[in-house]
Amino acid sequence: MTNDPENILSTSDIEKIIEGEDIVDIYNHNLSGIRKNCVYAMLLCIPILIIAIFFNKINYANYIMWALATPVVVLFGKQFFIKAWIQIRHFTTNVDTLVALSTGTAYIVSVFNTFYPSFWAAKGLQAHVYFEVSAVIVAFVLLGRYLEYKAKRNTTIAIKQLIGLQPSTATIVKDGQLVKTAIKDICIGDKIFVKPGERIAVDGKITQGSSFINESMISGEAMPVEKCEGKKVYAGTINEANSFYFEAYKVGKNTLIGQIVKMVQEGENSRLPVTKAVDRVSSIFIPIVGIVAILTFLTWLLLSPEGGFTQGLSSMIAVLIMACPCALGLATPTAIMAGIDNGAANGILIKGDEALENAKELTAVVLDKTGTITEGIFRVTDMKWLTEATPELKGILYGIESYSEHPLADAVKNYIRDDMRTKPEMTVSSLSGRGLMGETAANKYYVGTSKLMGEYNIKISDKEKDWIEQETEKSNTIVLFANESSLLAIIAITDAVKETSMNAIEKMRLARLKLYMLTGDSKRSADMTAKKVGIDTDNVMAGALPAGKAAFVRDLKIQGETVAMTGDGINDVGALAMADVSVAMGKGSDIAMEVAQVTVTSSNLNKLIQTINLSKVTTKTIHQNLFWAFIFNAIGIPVAAGILFPVNGFLLDPLFAGIVMVLSSVSVICNSLLLRRKPI
Repeated sequence: MTNDPENILSTSDIEKIIEGEDIVDIYNHNLSGIRKNCVYAMLLCIPILIIAIFFNKINYANYIMWALATPVVVLFGKQFFIKAWIQIRHFTTNVDTLVALSTGTAYIVSVFNTFYPSFWAAKGLQAHVYFEVSAVIVAFVLLGRYLEYKAKRNTTIAIKQLIGLQPSTATIVKDGQLVKTAIKDICIGDKIFVKPGERIAVDGKITQGSSFINESMISGEAMPVEKCEGKKVYAGTINEANSFYFEAYKVGKNTLIGQIVKMVQEGENSRLPVTKAVDRVSSIFIPIVGIVAILTFLTWLLLSPEGGFTQGLSSMIAVLIMACPCALGLATPTAIMAGIDNGAANGILIKGDEALENAKELTAVVLDKTGTITEGIFRVTDMKWLTEATPELKGILYGIESYSEHPLADAVKNYIRDDMRTKPEMTVSSLSGRGLMGETAANKYYVGTSKLMGEYNIKISDKEKDWIEQETEKSNTIVLFANESSLLAIIAITDAVKETSMNAIEKMRLARLKLYMLTGDSKRSADMTAKKVGIDTDNVMAGALPAGKAAFVRDLKIQGETVAMTGDGINDVGALAMADVSVAMGKGSDIAMEVAQVTVTSSNLNKLIQTINLSKVTTKTIHQNLFWAFIFNAIGIPVAAGILFPVNGFLLDPLFAGIVMVLSSVSVICNSLLLRRKPI
């Protein structure tokens, strides 16, 4: 287990989760430790700053600040010194090296000046301390690390929730008896019995019986799928109709859920780490600062043999204090936090900084159909009565559909609920795979497909067939209602496209983004939706399973595209984890929202456009912050080194170097705060 946010999930960690170990508790423990370090560091910084600014002349002020700063730098900040040493051993530098160099210098000089002020007093100089500088830098960088770790920890929670979709036990047939067995003890070849309403424990093939299975977690489509002997069933899906037996052929991490978990892990690991601008600057800045500091000391030593050592040491310290990365360290996290606040105010919840840094570079957007482009809810668009629509008939239709929990039945019930006045006594039975039959004292009624009508010799006229065909071409699903002798009503049901989706997709096209659509629905239905919203049918992948969606996103990235994936279902999590920018619709599954970097609370695709705009203004703010931080250092470091001394005799006291460093930090913070009010 690691508490390095860049390596939060290892392969062994994932295997432990799949095997049932509650590794999320370990991650929560690690997160709690980082949070405590951050909070304690911040709390200790408050009295240090108060003493440094207002009470630095009181007795023992330096000793009090030393006592308060020591745990911040030595205990809470030790990770920066450890990582900096590792970087130096490999002849590289990053922001950890800069933090360690500057805080270490400020702390060591301050400790020396606290215990040996006479060294400087003997040379006519004042011994200054910089405990507040070292403590504040450590505290702010720890805050950034905590936010990053917290964002990545959500992946582990999502994996735990995925594993939770499998039941902990299953009923297997053993020696002719039904026996409850723990899921970890199920073997390939075991015969398993599933009742209506139960989740399927492992992947397998039906050997006896048939039913309707809710596979929305893998296909994204709400319509249950008919399964009969020889058909595959998948772990985590729900049996909605009849009991059946199946034979296990994939168990443990080899099940479909196990593969989705693996895809989430691979997606997290395949996201190339965002090269922080601070790291890039640090890799150039640190060697330059080191060279300037050494040259400053040597120059004073050579040119002023008498007082050169003292003044060279003072100027070298001023250079290192001026180079303290408060402004550089604050440039990115303050802008990111302001950007996140701006997004939240606009209904865009952003986790971490990757999405904000990557969104501006997007070249391709992959859209899930159901629940993202469409509403994800079936609604009746038209009901054609072929006889008088009496309250009695509506009551019978409502009563039959009340027997079912099928999404199409819910659509019919919602449509006629307000008009329904009576609900007669009847007996309702399921006609497997075809529909329902309701029997009253006087008649029998049927609700279902054209196939069901044919079985009971209920004729459909050519005119009615034409109407059905027209509705089918609109990508609508048809439900028929009949009695024993004739067809009574034809019902057209659809999953309508959101109005906001049409507008958002048009904006994306104008922004020259390549648009793709993925769905578990049929090719015909998918193409109809794509044409309706303006997506090229060549860019549509129908019948897509979770692995196919993730592979689709991965292939686009291999082709050089920077990809955003939007989705709302469990079947989308692999693709969401694989994408450069992942966006979950707020009304979707909790697991999708845990994996995604961005959650849109209103399920409005226009928010993706706003996320791209927010990324652009946030990145611009970061660049402005880095520019001003660099300008302060570019001007201040030569002055601290004594470049003005030959001209006018001016030497920068280390105390004033610290004041200039604080002013640069204030300018960065103020510029970041302006981002919170910028329109997107």
